[in-house]
Amino acid sequence: MATTVGLIGSKWKLLIIRNLLARPWRFNELKKSLDGISQKVLTDSLRSMEDDGLITRTVYPEVPPRVEYALSELGETLRPILTAMQEWGNAYKETL
Repeated sequence: MATTVGLIGSKWKLLIIRNLLARPWRFNELKKSLDGISQKVLTDSLRSMEDDGLITRTVYPEVPPRVEYALSELGETLRPILTAMQEWGNAYKETL
């Protein structure tokens, strides 16, 4: 459990992964969708998750360059874990 929390346990990483579960995103799209995240924190989080093999970064040879972030095959294996977390959270809210 500690390994998983170490990889995705920060607030921003979880929210980034939540977005990437739906589709690939561009950097500015992610920044706009994550209210309060700084460019540095987003950049550092994306680099860290790329280094850990959880996401892929694709650069398209266009002018201006287009970069998209998506979940890698390894990152996709987080889907059932995050779905279970969402279901637990929804059930918890219903008990309040």
